[in-house]
Amino acid sequence: MKHLIQFAIILLVGFLGDLFQSSLNIPVPGNIIGMLLLLILLLTGLLKMSMIEDVSNFMLKHLSFFFIPAAVGLISCFSVLEGKWAELMFISVFSTFIIAVVTGTTVQMLMKRRKAGE
Repeated sequence: MKHLIQFAIILLVGFLGDLFQSSLNIPVPGNIIGMLLLLILLLTGLLKMSMIEDVSNFMLKHLSFFFIPAAVGLISCFSVLEGKWAELMFISVFSTFIIAVVTGTTVQMLMKRRKAGE
């Protein structure tokens, strides 16, 4: 029962993100708004990490499973992507590099902040 409640909380926050996106007509995907909403709820203390921790860890552990629909979507659009593989590879490599740099910088900044607080 505990896991169902945790999963329901995560789904509710994701649904609220989609609801905000569609009702306010924001040009940002609803799942991104949902993640920002989840971050705000966690930072303000309205939602405790312990309230979603078990299901979150399970979902992170099985993250590769969630990429299957995207891969199937790419395969079904193969004709659209034909002849554009160089551009697709460039975008993939470039965006991966940007994500790695931003993530590394953020982690270093948080580690310095933690050391300064001790």
